[in-house]
Amino acid sequence: MATKKTAAPKKSAKVVGPKPGEFPGKIVDIDVSSEMSESFLEYAYSVIYSRALPDARDGLKPVHRRILHQMSDMGLRPERGHVKSARVVGEVMGKLHPHGDSAIYDALVRMAQSFSMQIPLIDGHGNFGSLDAGPAAMRYTEARLASAAMSMVAEADENTVDFGPNYDGQLSEPLVLPAAFPNLLVNGGSGIAVGMATNMAPHNLGEVIAATKFLIDNPKATLNQLMKHVPAPDFPTGGEIVGLEGVREAYATGKGSFKVRATVEISKVTSRKMGIIIKELPFNIGPEKIVERIADLAKAKKIQGISDIVDLTDGQTGTNVVIELKNGFEPEDVLEKLFKLTPMEDAFAINAVALVKGKPQTLGLKELLQVFIDHRIEVVRRRSEFRKAKAEDRLSLVDGLLKAIIDIDKVIKIIRGSDDAAAAKEKLIKDFKLNDEQATYILDMPLRRLTKMSKLELETESKELKAIIAALTTLLKNEDAIRKQVSEELTAVGKSFAVPRRTRIGKE
Repeated sequence: MATKKTAAPKKSAKVVGPKPGEFPGKIVDIDVSSEMSESFLEYAYSVIYSRALPDARDGLKPVHRRILHQMSDMGLRPERGHVKSARVVGEVMGKLHPHGDSAIYDALVRMAQSFSMQIPLIDGHGNFGSLDAGPAAMRYTEARLASAAMSMVAEADENTVDFGPNYDGQLSEPLVLPAAFPNLLVNGGSGIAVGMATNMAPHNLGEVIAATKFLIDNPKATLNQLMKHVPAPDFPTGGEIVGLEGVREAYATGKGSFKVRATVEISKVTSRKMGIIIKELPFNIGPEKIVERIADLAKAKKIQGISDIVDLTDGQTGTNVVIELKNGFEPEDVLEKLFKLTPMEDAFAINAVALVKGKPQTLGLKELLQVFIDHRIEVVRRRSEFRKAKAEDRLSLVDGLLKAIIDIDKVIKIIRGSDDAAAAKEKLIKDFKLNDEQATYILDMPLRRLTKMSKLELETESKELKAIIAALTTLLKNEDAIRKQVSEELTAVGKSFAVPRRTRIGKE
């Protein structure tokens, strides 16, 4: 009986560059399946890590992080004037993010939209779009950092986070921002990678901070305890969440779905007719889409009782869609059909996938909060070490100045009588018992400034520096003190930026 031969793996010719001793253009046989597998994995990892998924610590994708960092580097702070968005996009693309201007501008626009972000990070000036229309071109709009963004980028220059080379190795960029609040939970986000996706719901800043502080004080907190502080997502567009089963599932496992309904009022719209007035819509649903859908259903006679629909929505008053009803129809019955047949009731699916130590993970509420807490503890520790070292360096210089001004005339005589700076330094070190840094600092200081030094001012500064060093040393030795510091800083952020809950929580 004949045996069936196993097919050999397919091979393909690949032209490679010449190696030493080889002729140019040598052809090497490779296994197509292994080549495709390796190349695809490299591509998938690049998309996951470098473009599509946010970091669980600061809640930002690389493009958003680069925009905020570059704008901070450009000095576009809240107290400064706006600059053209095109200038920001050009700086980001040229220095940090070489993936095209449209991707950068889209990311910048989203961070400025109050209907997309619970706490906007960009202060935009001009037409930054609506739920139904896109923004104006980048050459027409202007931008600067919003106040909340400063708490994301502040202290990045104090060795609080790691930096890495940019795409061409000429500059450096932060691999994560210090992020003074849990941005991933507060502002949410979405992204599609290769083989995976993420979809995070926005939450109320005050509630998230309260839950974070509770977890800092109670590391073994249960989900039920955390949900007393964060009962459900809070969308910037308001609306009403129907039922919490899906929310609880999402908080427990990182995946879950729930329904969001529009906020409506039933009242008289004319002297003789009743109407339904839509005041808020589910997240990412625009009024034009609703109006068009209702008109189509009424025309197809799938919904009875609607005589007219008018969209009075504008940027000042917000969503305002008036649905006029025919006499003889109950508004509650019509509303029930509207919820059923239109996006006035929409499902939101949470898929909380984010990068943790460079790897994608699906995270529940407690895990998301814990990753942020660990990040902030590291930021506070590194910041304290940086400030302590800086204070110690300054204290050393102040001590050197205090030694020098005891006999300032001798210092001046040594400097003027030396053949060069090296000789003057050596003489100062010997006569005043200074170290190299102290002597160099004195030599580099203009004589006019040196002679006006006040002993009292230097002694006061020395005392203040010693107090700072002592406080930072105590802080660094006590883990509980660091956790308390993180909690206090969260409280300050909450006082500055927290707003009342916009999305109501209803029952099924």
